[in-house]
Amino acid sequence: MGTLDGKVAFITGVARGQGRSHALTLAEAGADIIGIDVCQDVESAPYPMATADELDETARLVEKLGRRAILRQADVRDLARMSEVVDEGVDELGRLDVVVANAAICTTGATLDLDDLTFQEMIDVNLKGVWHTAKAAIPHVRRGGRGGSVILASSCVTFAPVANMAHYGASKAGVNALMATLALELGPELIRVNSVNPTNVDTPMLDNEHVRRLFMPHLDNPTRDDAATPGSAYHAFHVMPIPWVDPSDVSEAVLFLASEASRHVTGVALPIDAGLRIRKM
Repeated sequence: MGTLDGKVAFITGVARGQGRSHALTLAEAGADIIGIDVCQDVESAPYPMATADELDETARLVEKLGRRAILRQADVRDLARMSEVVDEGVDELGRLDVVVANAAICTTGATLDLDDLTFQEMIDVNLKGVWHTAKAAIPHVRRGGRGGSVILASSCVTFAPVANMAHYGASKAGVNALMATLALELGPELIRVNSVNPTNVDTPMLDNEHVRRLFMPHLDNPTRDDAATPGSAYHAFHVMPIPWVDPSDVSEAVLFLASEASRHVTGVALPIDAGLRIRKM
């Protein structure tokens, strides 16, 4: 018996990285999966987004676990398209119990040097996209009348600001504010709303030259091995002696928040940060 047997989860940014990890973790616990991914590049992002082939692979891996997968290409900035996918999934699978607003981008730059496109795309994907996810998905959870769980992806930068990431931090702080208000509004219906706030996670959004240069500007061509070396700026972020966490570490927190194990937990911004928050206190 899985902790999510008979339930259905909707996940954004599901093609790779944390989104795929969340999908497989929830599917292994018994949930069927509805999901979306943009599967095309975002103009201001300096690294490639997931591909349609990666989205198909996530579906294959979910189905290999014996669960159903309805995964479609959609942009969280497009509320109408996302609503179509959620409606299609609920029509086929019959219900919606868990919502994971995971899709996000990460760019960097000195606050006063950011151009309007970079700032706006960050807010549109990371904050407005989460609001769109809530608008498209939560009405289905409400109609079920069984309560449910909504999990929003925020970040540890809301606890410990990082230079050259003002737009990212602002978007994620907004997610936590949105989370708290939704928790207040939906709690009487037994719909819990929480956020996960990880430190650096080992995904393509972190593991790219653009982000490595933010952490190691003293190196001409910083590599993954440089980042993983004890004493690097990645290690210095944390109390625990690690450079980053694995997507599965975040997924286990998502599973906890999705399950009845957290049935009285709502309005919480949960750190998965290897001690970053207490180091910055």
